[in-house]
Amino acid sequence: MEEFIKQLFGLLTIEWTVLLTALMPVIEVRGAIPVGISLGLSPLNTAFISVVGSMIPMPVVFFSIRPVFTYLKGTRLFRNMVNRIIRRSLGKSGKVQKYGVWGLALFVAVPLPGTGVWTGAIIAALLDIRFKRAFAAILLGDVIAAVAIMLVSTGIVRVVS
Repeated sequence: MEEFIKQLFGLLTIEWTVLLTALMPVIEVRGAIPVGISLGLSPLNTAFISVVGSMIPMPVVFFSIRPVFTYLKGTRLFRNMVNRIIRRSLGKSGKVQKYGVWGLALFVAVPLPGTGVWTGAIIAALLDIRFKRAFAAILLGDVIAAVAIMLVSTGIVRVVS
């Protein structure tokens, strides 16, 4: 797997590979940290670059998702898809609705697919959470997730199954 990643990102430095991996929805810090560590980057540098990379799309998603959804809901082709995404995102937002920004931070902090920065930004936008508060909560949650993933990836903490 490591060789495949090296070939795939052969033209990039390890830091750029980690940053670009963290930018991807669903993958974010959950995938970027193990990639960076496996490619030889220090765990702290990997975690820092991963958080930076995963947070880059947050303002774009936060400010663009509602207008994009509004436009797409007006089309036959995408109406059902957008409604499904909204239902799925709001279906995951129970704790956020109950606990506000602290719930948003905890939601993003859970290191599972579908609970990261992208989904947190969509939920924050759909729930009309102010940007400053949403950004701070999502950043806090992302840092917590990054620390958890870093500790598991380095073997400091073992996941009990």
